[in-house]
Amino acid sequence: MDRLTLRRPDDWHLHLRDGAVMRAVLPHTATQFARALVMPNLVPPVVTAADAADYRDRILAANPRGSGFRPLMTLYLTEETQPRDVRAAAEIGLIIAVKLYPAGATTNSASGVRDMGKVMRVLENMAQIGLPLCVHGEVVDSDVDIFDREAAFIDRVLDPLRRQIPGLRVVMEHVTTRDAVEYVRSGGDDLGATITVHHLVLNRNHMLAGGIRPHYYCLPVLKRETHRRALVEAALSGDSSFFLGTDSAPHVDAAKLQPCGCAGCFTAPVAMPLLADLFDAEGALDRLEGFASEHGARFYGLPLNTGTLTLERKAPTLLANVETDDGPLTVFDPGRAIGWRVAEEGCAP
Repeated sequence: MDRLTLRRPDDWHLHLRDGAVMRAVLPHTATQFARALVMPNLVPPVVTAADAADYRDRILAANPRGSGFRPLMTLYLTEETQPRDVRAAAEIGLIIAVKLYPAGATTNSASGVRDMGKVMRVLENMAQIGLPLCVHGEVVDSDVDIFDREAAFIDRVLDPLRRQIPGLRVVMEHVTTRDAVEYVRSGGDDLGATITVHHLVLNRNHMLAGGIRPHYYCLPVLKRETHRRALVEAALSGDSSFFLGTDSAPHVDAAKLQPCGCAGCFTAPVAMPLLADLFDAEGALDRLEGFASEHGARFYGLPLNTGTLTLERKAPTLLANVETDDGPLTVFDPGRAIGWRVAEEGCAP
């Protein structure tokens, strides 16, 4: 098979940032994806319906003409978030999820939650109306090793929470471990998980062996090869609990290449070619459409896209960086050739 046409995919975890960076990176998502769940961790964060509406309007204003791309909005959960505000934003269709960041877990998470007891009323209300909670699944306790934060989050936070609020729909964002894969598989219809492109193709040796590679540094951090293989198996399995969320997270090089560099991989320009390459190598191209185009939409209760995306077996023209008025962004490079690219005709509505 040298060409593959599939239902146009969705990205269920995306950072677009704002301003000059957002205007520069948005076209790379819009040319591949029909919709994307946009993360709210701006500075200041998107915490109210008015914030979400304003941010959506800025994204739409930067949307490439004729792309048809649709941003799906989220609210940033804080300890001051009010149930009535979340319900009102959901009822008018402005948001389709709320994002939980443990305070200090990742980029721009300082306004996140420290005491889960202070957000229980919001979460109970979300369970009543069927509004999903997207979680950055890591604890930040100083006694927990950074490679164990996800497993500890499941045991200390997520499993007790789901037992306390049955029916709460939860998406574990960017799962990175076999522990998380196994938990999601046993979690029932109310639990889903996104898997990123970079966690599917890299392990921690790629980031650390032979010298540190800052453009591979992300949170949750890359894990052992055994965990990467568990993610690949989940993505290829056809299990509808697992779906694509690139977690493409651009930072200008000046922020990445410093003594305390920012976490995030800018994968949007190569997302679908890299996935096609991986699924092809695993002999599972027939499973790509489910993972990228169907499972997430079904979890969120949205219609499947009617447009298509065509990929062809040909090495893409890779960009070393994307220029913005704030500085260059380095595009994710897996360190090997990519055998697929988006065809010139690309997307069809």
